[in-house]
Amino acid sequence: MSDDAVEMPEVEDASPPRPGIEHRLSRLIQLDTVSSTVVARGAAEFEELLAESWPLVHTKLRKEKLGERGILFHWGEGTEPLVLMAHFDTVPTGDPARWRHPPLSGEIADGTVHGRGAIDDKGALVVLLDAVENLLAAGEAPARPVIISLGGDEETYGDAARTIADELHARGIRPWLVLDEGGAIIDGPLPGLAHETAVIGVAEKGVLSVRMSATSAPGHSSTPGRTPSAPERIAKAITRMRKNPFPKRLDGTTKQLFDAYRPVATTAAGRAVSTLVPRLGPVAARIFAALGGEPAALVQTTVTTTVLASGDAHNVIPESANAVLNLRIAPGETIASCLGVLRHAVRDPGIEFEVIEGHDPSPASRTDSPQWHALAQAVTDAYPGVVVAPYVMLAASDARHFHHHTPDATYRLSPLRMSRAERAALHGIDERVTVDALVRGERFYRHLLMSA
Repeated sequence: MSDDAVEMPEVEDASPPRPGIEHRLSRLIQLDTVSSTVVARGAAEFEELLAESWPLVHTKLRKEKLGERGILFHWGEGTEPLVLMAHFDTVPTGDPARWRHPPLSGEIADGTVHGRGAIDDKGALVVLLDAVENLLAAGEAPARPVIISLGGDEETYGDAARTIADELHARGIRPWLVLDEGGAIIDGPLPGLAHETAVIGVAEKGVLSVRMSATSAPGHSSTPGRTPSAPERIAKAITRMRKNPFPKRLDGTTKQLFDAYRPVATTAAGRAVSTLVPRLGPVAARIFAALGGEPAALVQTTVTTTVLASGDAHNVIPESANAVLNLRIAPGETIASCLGVLRHAVRDPGIEFEVIEGHDPSPASRTDSPQWHALAQAVTDAYPGVVVAPYVMLAASDARHFHHHTPDATYRLSPLRMSRAERAALHGIDERVTVDALVRGERFYRHLLMSA
């Protein structure tokens, strides 16, 4: 991060926020908006609930619908607005019996709201709309024009955000700052670095889904031949993927992540990690790769098998088999380079690779700009004492569609405090968010709206 910090004004609480933010999120969770199954009726119910829960947003801002599942609210006019994003669709809940609280109950217990979408991304949507509603109730106006962009198909890589981004660009609108979900306020993100941190995504990995296919002569299962069958060849290829053949490296953003800790490192381990990791580069990258999980994902393209398909008869050797690999492409690599690595690692010219869908990694937005400092100040207003650090988002977000048009100022942060266990529940079982995180997230957005 730059040392040339921009002084941002303090934000006064013109009036206390409305109580009951947890109940508004609870009601939103109870509305089933699973992206793969939501239909027009579900979308209409969502809009009705929005109007009921945030009436001033609907009466004082200009509402616009773009495409099938895109909703915009315009606050003020201008060509360099804040674009604040969220999505209201969710992933499926899985087996409800495995949840401690029913996944669509929105149950509030022990200071926590439970249910699918609590974090991804209804919680962030609620704190954003609450902040706008509270400012409107206090008669306040933002420092610059604002566009609230809501999408309903993020989880299925749909077109809502792309349609919105392209339409705004066609109208000559060049966002001053774009903010979508992504990072969060987290506890000790890496070994030796225990300080609470707001990690803000300045870039995101690319995504690639590729199908590996193999064929072989079919036959009776009682007399298998000497050459590997199609399923065996695919199995061998998958096994080779487990070793992850992709390069291990520390990109510039990841080095900045460690640099941000140096001023607050209080333990010997923390000082060593924050100082040595950026210097050791390739060695540190190999160590992180060996740790697996989030540390490994920071330093390499990841690859995993998500779908397997082959024969359907117990006594027949099938003539074909395929597997779908899902890759998250690290900065510095492309779809084309990843395909080359996969072919080399498999070492089987008979296996074909077909790209199902994908996009390259995004460029990195700046961390020495007024936009970055506005975000950092809003974070520290809501969460005093946290470290603010850039990182490369490991998953995909709707913000990637805006990054084409606003490459220097597209960021990813859900302004919610999340423990390691809460992050693990994202797309999993027992998704939840604390009421305290919701209250602080609302404060973050109020500060950003009034000072950016």
